[in-house]
Amino acid sequence: PGPNNLMLLASGTNYGLRRTVPHMFGISIGFGVMVLGVGAGLMQLFEAYPSTYIVLQVLSALYLTYLAWKIANAKPLSADAGTATAEGKPLTFLQAAAFQWVNPKALGMAITAITTFAPKEQGFLGIVLVAVTFSVVNMPSITTWAVLGTQMKRFLSNPRRLRLFNIGAALTLLACLYPILAS
Repeated sequence: PGPNNLMLLASGTNYGLRRTVPHMFGISIGFGVMVLGVGAGLMQLFEAYPSTYIVLQVLSALYLTYLAWKIANAKPLSADAGTATAEGKPLTFLQAAAFQWVNPKALGMAITAITTFAPKEQGFLGIVLVAVTFSVVNMPSITTWAVLGTQMKRFLSNPRRLRLFNIGAALTLLACLYPILAS
């Protein structure tokens, strides 16, 4: 699982499915918009100005570190509030959508999707087709991760187990930085 899936798993566990829905839509729509951007010329920007790719990598590493800290320090739902409120806050639609632009796995997938699946003879329409397809197919997949997180809540109702889970999820998210640090 990549950063998006790990964050949805943690969000579903800590905040419930209903409060995770904006995060889910942010990923799905944000990724589709990023695929459009990649297809419309982001690759040419990287080739013309290689430093923009390095800047994106640095921003990605910083943001993933921030998100890992946020997950590790997530506050559990209060016992009397059920899934209606939590002391912390899940990612918003805009935060999740913006994250796609600094998520190295999502960016790699967008580049691969455009170069592999966008029919060149259809031009920009082919890019739109790939972006819409990925956004639509993405929703059931990411919903699975959020639902899995809500189901794990039963096991993680113990504050100590939840804390250990959040720390483990944060460390796993930090492990996603390995490709950036290794390059």
